[in-house]
Amino acid sequence: MADKEVLDYGVIIEEITRFKKLDEPRFLEPISEGKWSVKEIIGHLFYWDKFIQEKHFPYINQGAVLISFPDHDEHNSEAIQYISVFKTTGSLIDEFVEKRRQLIEMMSGIGSDVIFTIGSGNRQFTIESYLKIFIDHDIHHLKQIQVRLS
Repeated sequence: MADKEVLDYGVIIEEITRFKKLDEPRFLEPISEGKWSVKEIIGHLFYWDKFIQEKHFPYINQGAVLISFPDHDEHNSEAIQYISVFKTTGSLIDEFVEKRRQLIEMMSGIGSDVIFTIGSGNRQFTIESYLKIFIDHDIHHLKQIQVRLS
């Protein structure tokens, strides 16, 4: 397992948890004109974790060919619909934290030397290179949230 990447992947748990103390209306305002709200961004991250947990991690093993990433626009639209069941952003944050912890636990069973591909692509991944994609994604959105809530 790629210890540094796992730690980096888990950092967002603390960052997102800190936001729970804020009033709900602050989560519901778009971060800027025509953009998602903080709640929607957290939901977007949560929904990607859900995809990873259900569609990729259970199947990662040496030489595996995982299903392709979904169409991003469609996936994002589904995410926004999916999170409508959460009455508060705090409850969404709780679920996000739980899902992310489950993913980190699942990673412990994947060796750092395991190589796999995604879809019909030729690019080979290790758990380290795979996580790097999502760590960068987390950082991008975390910065957006921090700017909006500061």
